[in-house]
Amino acid sequence: MIWQKVKNYYHLTQAFLSALYFHFPGKNLTIIGVTGTDGKTTTVNIIFHILKSNGYRVSMVSSIGAQIGNNSQDTGFHVTTPSPFQVQKLINQAQKAGSKYLILEATSHGLEQNRLAFVNFKISVVTNITSDHMDYHKTWSNYASAKAKLFKDASISVLNKDDKSYQFLKQKISGKIITYSTQNKADLNSKAYNLDSIFAQRYNRSNALAAVAACLAIGLPKNKIVKALKTFKGIPGRFEKVNAGQKFEAIVDFAHTPNAFENILTELKGRKKVKSKLIAVFGSAGKRDKGKRPLMGEIAAKLADTSIITSEDPRTENQDSIISQISEGFKKLGKKENINYFKIPDRGTAISFAVNLAKNNDTVVFLGKGHEKSMTIGKRDYPWDEVEEVKKAIRKVIKNEK
Repeated sequence: MIWQKVKNYYHLTQAFLSALYFHFPGKNLTIIGVTGTDGKTTTVNIIFHILKSNGYRVSMVSSIGAQIGNNSQDTGFHVTTPSPFQVQKLINQAQKAGSKYLILEATSHGLEQNRLAFVNFKISVVTNITSDHMDYHKTWSNYASAKAKLFKDASISVLNKDDKSYQFLKQKISGKIITYSTQNKADLNSKAYNLDSIFAQRYNRSNALAAVAACLAIGLPKNKIVKALKTFKGIPGRFEKVNAGQKFEAIVDFAHTPNAFENILTELKGRKKVKSKLIAVFGSAGKRDKGKRPLMGEIAAKLADTSIITSEDPRTENQDSIISQISEGFKKLGKKENINYFKIPDRGTAISFAVNLAKNNDTVVFLGKGHEKSMTIGKRDYPWDEVEEVKKAIRKVIKNEK
């Protein structure tokens, strides 16, 4: 704990020196920050799309990379909030590219560790605050307090009235608040924007509404926002459909928290055709929040017909131990190994197993890796592309059937 505080002060100093080095580049930009447990990346990208579609000069930094002016760049493996120097460098690049607006994805770690210090957020947005990173924050209150730092000096705060974080954050904000909701009375409601017809997934309608609120806050008219929303095509690794000639539905998604699991599996279960099956392939990252593992197993046990538990960036943890912890959720509900769920540590083998298991009209969802291009095993990052692995497995099955 003491070491972490020292590290946070180090980042604070680094952030100040970096901002000084680049002459505090954010002062000439309207910076929009987006935080939350789930939906951050989608919300960042929707805001970017709306502004870009309407001719705004805009850049963004999210977990899938940075778009600075017309140039795309990688921010590194498994990185959402870069180092303080990299943050200020990206802000400087956005300014030099002629951007007037910059959208930044802000994690609890990035905020708590002062990696985003000296970034002047004009508009701050929250998607939701459920439960994640408890290995680091220990309690939900600590976790939410870290995210609340994004709203400290913001001129406008966009809050989700459907989420339990609303009351918590509301008490910590002194500036203007805009509320949004897909279920309750709020400043913005999804029905007013016809989001049901644009976004199939309920949770993405909430993300879109958060993006709408941010765009309204900078003065963009409602009709131009709605027009832009209709052309948003989604982002890599987020409910990404994979088609390699198979007769079942294959979807790759980044969901890796209990809340995200419940959202996507509930969505897919509700769409199931008669007699079809929902098959889930997932694991849980090593050296991260262990408490969520049995919860994810329990959610999958309730909502998926069959699950394959596999590896997901085990790092230096024993992947068999991680898989066993996840399986406790299945055992709690009386599910049987090799009937209701299977343990296959190698992710490539698990994907192939799921694809071979799938019948016509089934849905197979591959969770946890999404857009990421590496798998961390031990202390090394190995190349990994979930979409390509799924396609490869499907093509092999189709070839063998001929």
